[in-house]
Amino acid sequence: MAIPADTKIEDGIACVVLNHPPVNAFDSMGWNDLATHIRELGENDDVNVILLSAAGRGFCAGVDIKELAEDSSVITKVNKGCYDTFAAIYDCAVPVVAAAHGFVLGGGIGMVGAADLLVASDDATFGLPEIDRGALGAATHLLRMFGMQKTRKMLLTGEPITAAEAYRLGAVEEVTTRDELLPRAMKLAESIASKSPKAVKLAKESLNGIELLDLKKSYRFEQGFTLELYTSPDSQEARNAFVEKRDASFKDKR
Repeated sequence: MAIPADTKIEDGIACVVLNHPPVNAFDSMGWNDLATHIRELGENDDVNVILLSAAGRGFCAGVDIKELAEDSSVITKVNKGCYDTFAAIYDCAVPVVAAAHGFVLGGGIGMVGAADLLVASDDATFGLPEIDRGALGAATHLLRMFGMQKTRKMLLTGEPITAAEAYRLGAVEEVTTRDELLPRAMKLAESIASKSPKAVKLAKESLNGIELLDLKKSYRFEQGFTLELYTSPDSQEARNAFVEKRDASFKDKR
């Protein structure tokens, strides 16, 4: 298993650092391995909380578009890997604190949107550019963060929002400088890790149980439309245009 992340466990905190240059965009196998890794950490008796951050220029650029441009049939494996990763974070027996910087796109939204708490640096931006890549997805997790109207605009236009706007909308616990991002997120993780492990696990399970949005069923419904779009010529053209760094040309815009 080639996990696209570096992990260290200390004092009850599992620090998971996404590390897959250049932009932390994962292929189908990467998503699958990351899901397995997070599930295993949640079952580790030495772990009371997970701190999820990233190395490089940004938190996560989503899926590997090049893999899909070469073979569109891989979409089923990518869909499953994303679903499993987001579910692993959401269902994790221990809380997951996300620390996001730079770009948080596509699958990155799925991860931070499934997390329990989110801290962001002031250079962070959040977006779903899928509509310009021949895809859909993770609007469910965006909705959990920002609400219906903002989610609609972001999905339909592909336009990102800033960390300051995300904070204003209540999705981010704190916005800080890039240098202070990990220390501030660690302080939050340490506070949780100092509590009774039993109490924290029960608290998370109860919070998931009372949440009005069924995150996994909603995302599974959404993925059906992603798969339908991926079978169309428009989707292949969008992926080819992205890889070839040109504007897409859609012959049938009806």
